Amino acid sequence: MKNLAPAIFPPKGIGDATPANKAVLDWVHEIATLTQPENIFWCDGSQRENKFLIAESLKQNVLIELNEKRVPRSYLHRSNPNDVARVEQFTFVCTPTKKEAGPTNNWAEPRETYAKLLALLRGAMRGRTMFVIPYMMGPADSPLTKVGLEITDSKYVVLSMRIMTRMGESALKRLGNDPKAEWNRGVHSLLDVNPERRFICHFPQDNTIISVGSGYGGNVLLSKKCLALRIGSYLARSQGWMAEHMLILGAESPEGRKHYIAAAFPSACGKTNFAMLIPPAHFKGWKVTTVGDDIAWMQIRGGRLCAVNPENGYFGVVPGTSYKSNPNAMRAIAHDTIYTNVALTDNGDVWWEGKDREPSAHAIDWRGNDWTPESQEKAAHPNSRFTTPMRNNPALDPDVEKGEGVPMSAIIFGGRRSDTVPLVYQAFDWNHGVYLGGTMASETTAAAAGAVGRVRRDPMAMLPFCGYNIGDYFQHWLDIGKRLTNPPLIFNVNWFRKGADGKFLWPGFGENMRVLKWVIDRCEATGGALKSPIGWLPSPHDLDLAGLDINHNAVDELLGLDHEEWGKEIAAHKDFFDSLGGVVPEELQKQREQLAARFEL
Repeated sequence: MKNLAPAIFPPKGIGDATPANKAVLDWVHEIATLTQPENIFWCDGSQRENKFLIAESLKQNVLIELNEKRVPRSYLHRSNPNDVARVEQFTFVCTPTKKEAGPTNNWAEPRETYAKLLALLRGAMRGRTMFVIPYMMGPADSPLTKVGLEITDSKYVVLSMRIMTRMGESALKRLGNDPKAEWNRGVHSLLDVNPERRFICHFPQDNTIISVGSGYGGNVLLSKKCLALRIGSYLARSQGWMAEHMLILGAESPEGRKHYIAAAFPSACGKTNFAMLIPPAHFKGWKVTTVGDDIAWMQIRGGRLCAVNPENGYFGVVPGTSYKSNPNAMRAIAHDTIYTNVALTDNGDVWWEGKDREPSAHAIDWRGNDWTPESQEKAAHPNSRFTTPMRNNPALDPDVEKGEGVPMSAIIFGGRRSDTVPLVYQAFDWNHGVYLGGTMASETTAAAAGAVGRVRRDPMAMLPFCGYNIGDYFQHWLDIGKRLTNPPLIFNVNWFRKGADGKFLWPGFGENMRVLKWVIDRCEATGGALKSPIGWLPSPHDLDLAGLDINHNAVDELLGLDHEEWGKEIAAHKDFFDSLGGVVPEELQKQREQLAARFEL
């Protein structure tokens, strides 16, 4: 430590001369020399440190303290208005060749990109504190768990990483004495938060991430989409496991039979709601528990896929979250939470569009301006967020820290589609299920910068997150299937189908339990289904709709197939595959041809 700038609260044992610690220290010294911070703060994840950083953040207006009685130990953060979502156009995968990154990623040549980023980082932390965050992704005893170090000059990042990861000395201990220990190097600097100097770059072959020019969570919490998915998917392929953009839930029947199910939905399509689902009164005795709401790391154990949630908290979309839509999420974010870009009420509470109570007569909006219900602008940004510890979730699964993971009975794919796609259907087999995931599409939302509402293909909800060639990713899925003796069943859902009046046909939220129950019935080989060109479809009688106020015509429409619409859909599948430039495995091309043949197209 003597070679470095003055350190505050250095982690216990970091000076020990282990090969792993030496590698960490050498790297930190290298970045400190480049960025020239005023001092270095080693983060240990302690309560003392947290209190100190919160106090400093309040002094510097990084955080605004909320009313202690209304939202205990919680704070509001406002990001720069030009910095409110993931920026896919500035996100790069920097593999040695463009082919390795594939057609769905923005590619940048590694040597040139390193040179550009290092030039931006030179002296970038002058007059600032450089924070060093050692963290773990995954349960402490899991073979899948990864260690990362993130260097940042943002207190918001430090406080959020403390919630989202297992931060501190335990991560350094995990490295042990192996000089070749695997760990991710992450560097982040706010710079001047200028979109023209905003880059989120991944170097999978070096297990390195560099992010500059942004302060928004998805771009700067490098443990999350960057390590857990982009770098994680690259490591998973080479190491024989899976890193997926999936929630994990547990569903236990009144008789005590429990199934674990993973589900892949694009951002802002209901992952958190589904992960924290509360069964309606009709399903008395059923329990749904949350293992994770966003990311699943899965390995093969005994011929089955077993999943862990590598995260330690939730970084969820706030608008639309209410006691009606997601009571468990509301209870989770009622305390010890950092809110980003929501409105601040005059009594020190937070408000957003879709919250249970009516808006205040006056508030301060997400930009810091006066707001009233008559204002043209929304009070909260459509992609405003909460960051809260998973321990706050009253439905947290008891096996969330199980290192070997929980066994998967089913995988569900789903997107936001106004038409064409039925409420639920089941793939014929694993390879057909890979095709369902590979061709899934969703109408875009505010979770990413750009146009909202257009339909885009989003394979396995991984389009923005796959860290290598999408064709090789599809093949990895097919190869995993060959190694499974007891594969999970694969389903597709669509909560968002609309009728001719433009209104949603399905009530969603807790009523999605009715679809989940059919999925479980199919896993137990007790649920009925009809064979259709797209897969196994439930008839209206196969779904438990007792007590649900829904029109029979709406149910027929939800489960119906329009051959003309599906003709267009299959043509769109072909266009998508063609757009990928010959990387799609032959097996998936064959699945498309078989689907077309079943429709006699």
